[in-house]
Amino acid sequence: MPLKTFFFLLLISTLTIPLQAQEKEKIDILLVGFDHLSQMDDGTPASNVFSDKKQKEIKKLVAGLADFEPDMVMIEREPKEQQLMDSLYMAFDKGELKLADLEGGSSETFQVGFRLAKKMGLKGVHGIDHYESTSQSLLKSGTNFDLFKNGLMKLISTARPLKKKVQQDSLSIYEYIKTMNRPELVSLSHNLIFNLPAYVIDGKFSEDGTNTVDIGSIDERYIGAEYITLFYNRNLKIYSNILNVQLQNRAKRIVLIMGQLHIGVLSDLLGDNPNYNLVKVSDYLK
Repeated sequence: MPLKTFFFLLLISTLTIPLQAQEKEKIDILLVGFDHLSQMDDGTPASNVFSDKKQKEIKKLVAGLADFEPDMVMIEREPKEQQLMDSLYMAFDKGELKLADLEGGSSETFQVGFRLAKKMGLKGVHGIDHYESTSQSLLKSGTNFDLFKNGLMKLISTARPLKKKVQQDSLSIYEYIKTMNRPELVSLSHNLIFNLPAYVIDGKFSEDGTNTVDIGSIDERYIGAEYITLFYNRNLKIYSNILNVQLQNRAKRIVLIMGQLHIGVLSDLLGDNPNYNLVKVSDYLK
């Protein structure tokens, strides 16, 4: 058979694979963005994640995510912490560990991640984070800085009242997380980190002590683009961890629990990956 004919037949056979069969081969992933629950407590009884009311709200959230029927739960912990997470989960699964007794036990990693994994009968959760802290206040000056600052104020003025309502028990954690994952709010935070800073030029970074990344030699002419690079670099490494953890475990239906600021960029990366299918949070939190 001539080589050209062979490649032509190969192409035709590929194109005639039923679309439904191709879709079944994809990995379904549900990205759930959080305002960290461990930062919810403002000292008032109503804001306590371990209150009876909030525990019921979290269980409702877990039940909604369980309807997705995940075979893997990914959490915002680094792979190097996997042994610790495995040990804690094993104790939790056996009923030997109460989250209220665990340092940081109010975080979504444990409150939602551990509970969801246990509900689904999974052997554990999987850390996919790459921790590099870059604060929003790192970018402090430059031409067009007001465009970035106004975007930050818009995000704060939108999100902070919602969080306050949760702390005062006038908005449930279930409704809060559902709202935080609406496309318009994901776009708002994504725009702040990955679009608006590019307008800022000829500026400087602050000496913010919460920044832990090595900014090295930067081009202050493009200070805003340098700022985006720091955030994007971290998320690319998280993306790589997602791909490799899935590949190692052959999961087909994944729930990923992360801070909401990560959701926009990870959605872009995973949405462009032909092996993945993004599932809407609104399909399961209704």
